[in-house]
Amino acid sequence: MNGFFERTFKLKEHNTNVRTEIMAGITTFMTMAYILVVNPNILSSAGMDRGAVFTATALSAAIATIAMAFLANYPVALASGMGLNAFFAIVASQYSWEIALVAILLEGIIFILLSLVNFREAIVNGIPENLKYAITVGIGLFIALIGLQNAGVVVASPDTIMGLGDLKSIPVILSLIGLLGIIYMTHKGVKGALLWGILGTYVLGIICQLIGLYTVDPDAGRFDLIPSLQLISLPPSIRPTLFKFDFAGAFKLGFEFIVIMFSFLFVDIFDTVGTLIGVASKGNLLDKDGKLPRAKEALMADAIGTVSGACLGTSTVTSYVESAAGVAEGGRTGLTSLVTGVLFVVALIFAPIFTAIPSFATAPALVVVGLFMVTAITKIDFSDFTEGLPAFLAIIMMPFTSSIAEGIVFGMLSWVILKVVTGNAKKVQPIMYILAVLFILKIIL
Repeated sequence: MNGFFERTFKLKEHNTNVRTEIMAGITTFMTMAYILVVNPNILSSAGMDRGAVFTATALSAAIATIAMAFLANYPVALASGMGLNAFFAIVASQYSWEIALVAILLEGIIFILLSLVNFREAIVNGIPENLKYAITVGIGLFIALIGLQNAGVVVASPDTIMGLGDLKSIPVILSLIGLLGIIYMTHKGVKGALLWGILGTYVLGIICQLIGLYTVDPDAGRFDLIPSLQLISLPPSIRPTLFKFDFAGAFKLGFEFIVIMFSFLFVDIFDTVGTLIGVASKGNLLDKDGKLPRAKEALMADAIGTVSGACLGTSTVTSYVESAAGVAEGGRTGLTSLVTGVLFVVALIFAPIFTAIPSFATAPALVVVGLFMVTAITKIDFSDFTEGLPAFLAIIMMPFTSSIAEGIVFGMLSWVILKVVTGNAKKVQPIMYILAVLFILKIIL
């Protein structure tokens, strides 16, 4: 078996081994397994069957992530994207979820066509080096913010937009203990520090629930940490959402439907591009010219995930920034993705176990991954303000807008404008001009 993995994923060439890749795959899955709970909750609010969406979410994530493993050999996992699923729910509530699924399907098909003609690959490889590092840093801040929010350390505040949570609450205390534990283990060189940190924090949570320090209150977001006795169960039927497309209703909307479809496409493209660059940069997977080898194959896997997700009955499937957690554990090849994809299949019958792990247990790992990614800021040249400002905007707009795509828009558009007005238009590649025009049209429309 080890020989098969070596031949398929070229482990020695990437300075890794089977054990490291398996640990990395498990870690990535643990940090993004929350989508199996969150996505059905969001889409069911738009009238979709919760059980069917759970099954569709797990299957589409498995298909896309395993496709990434074998097509591109990258340690990147995919699933229904946060933010995109909220937009899906809004569209579904205004029209119908069957029409929203048509938009996802057609967006995915366009995605495949753009991948075949290398347009998306040109985007990935055409982004200036400083912006690539800035995207990595911005994603680091964004993912750390997600972790702090999941832990309850940072909360929404009507007075200051964002404020400090209740540091005396048990979930916050446990998350902070987990954070210190992961850093300690990382400092000591413990293999699988992120995974052990997640599991350790979860076990501490169970102990706190058993002795009464942690009380179950679903309305407050505190769910039962102890899995039900029925650990294995058949997955819910996918029939209520399978191939449920309303093409007639979609085409009746005319231009309005086109705007909806391209809104999904725009966010999907640049979320994926940003994630791939960020994760690849952190894992030293870019080549000596700063380009992403096998970008076409990676983007194709993403597109396959989107189309399969639409057919199964879920929102846009996209590359996950949480993949950086597996990379931080040493994952460097598609074997990491294969393990994560298989775990999504396993989750279909072991759902009570996986869905019992709370967000405060995975939060410390996300904060640490954010720390790892932010270190790329040392590679950015801030001495030239026409390079520094776009990089700065890309970094801060990701966490401020809760969108990787918007961070890329601000960074790339400001970069092109500054190069042109300062007489350095020759440094701008044609693909950057095309993107700048598209960004302006997106803002206007």
